[in-house]
Amino acid sequence: MKVGTPRGDVRRTALLEALDHHLREGSLDSINIADISRRAGVTRSAFYFYFDNKASAVAALMEEMYDESADAAALLTGGGTPAERVEGMVRALFAAWERHEHLYRAMYDARATSTTVRELWDNDRESFVPVVAEVIEAERAAGAAPAGPDAAHLASVLLELNDRMLERLALGGPLGRDDLVDAVVTVWVHTIYGRLEQ
Repeated sequence: MKVGTPRGDVRRTALLEALDHHLREGSLDSINIADISRRAGVTRSAFYFYFDNKASAVAALMEEMYDESADAAALLTGGGTPAERVEGMVRALFAAWERHEHLYRAMYDARATSTTVRELWDNDRESFVPVVAEVIEAERAAGAAPAGPDAAHLASVLLELNDRMLERLALGGPLGRDDLVDAVVTVWVHTIYGRLEQ
């Protein structure tokens, strides 16, 4: 016997799709739960069954982006020169941002007002620290990178840089996209590999 999708999963998905739609048209602050619920075809109480507030619903939408970030991090162990691998990772993060710009902006808004969302964001970023630290340690063991500070500490700071870079894209700033990519790639490569020729 084939089991269908539980009704609750369908309603939760509908709410997230409705939220995603509204975020493409406006800011998190401009959206109200009644609009989200109406578009999803459910009641306001159904919204609160699944989510504490708009911020927690935005956090649920970010799960797909977490998977894309994991795919980007995996590029650090692919083929090519160290600079090519790092650039591939950074460009993949930028591409994810471009696909989900409205979600990044909403997540920054939600992070500023919700301790829960801020902790989720920080925990997601920190989950990549062992992955990047392992790459750094492997490169050192292979003689491709010099010995240096604790790999986990470096990984944490480099991931924080990525976080700030994406925030700068969301909020705007003096540097364009390509300038940001070049600068971030340079910092990553020099931090891990020293003055390695790119």
